[in-house]
Amino acid sequence: MTLQAVTSATTIRATDSLTAALADIEAQGTPDIIVLDLNLPDVDGFDGLIRLKTAAPVPVIVVSSMSDARVITSALQAGAAGFVPKHSPREVFALAFDAIKRGERFVPEGCDLIDEDLHSPDDAAARLATLTNQQARILQLICEGKLNKQIAFDLSIAETTVKAHVTAIMRKLGVQSRTQAVLIAKETSFANILQDEA
Repeated sequence: MTLQAVTSATTIRATDSLTAALADIEAQGTPDIIVLDLNLPDVDGFDGLIRLKTAAPVPVIVVSSMSDARVITSALQAGAAGFVPKHSPREVFALAFDAIKRGERFVPEGCDLIDEDLHSPDDAAARLATLTNQQARILQLICEGKLNKQIAFDLSIAETTVKAHVTAIMRKLGVQSRTQAVLIAKETSFANILQDEA
């Protein structure tokens, strides 16, 4: 109802999971814009955002009840075109759509983004080099948007083992979230480094 009220959209497709959204995009085609709730049952952090951006190269507006500056900053760094706190009035949604239509990024009023330029590329590459081969493989799968249980299946290891590796990866990279780990990996062409070593 909110989207119909604040946009001129003639067709609005809704799904209740990331898996259903990805299937819908494949079956029905790429929409003009995606509105993503971070609190989906099959989404872990910003993995859903990264996977949607890979599947559909269109603007994604993140909507979430978690709306502190760190979450908003991380969402934007992970590729969101805008962020709208979940219980915002319709006017805020209208402003977000207008900004994105103009090619601008939308940040809610009063939000001060956090400077998370964590490492220089050289420092990041040095930190990536400290990962074991198994940790490097797991980070590559995280970069592909895979969830812990999918990684466990792919590598034939327990999900608890994957979680332990993910924790170790974040500690070695000096980051607080999977999203930040992905950003560092992508900034340093981590996938290319892995291919060079293979």
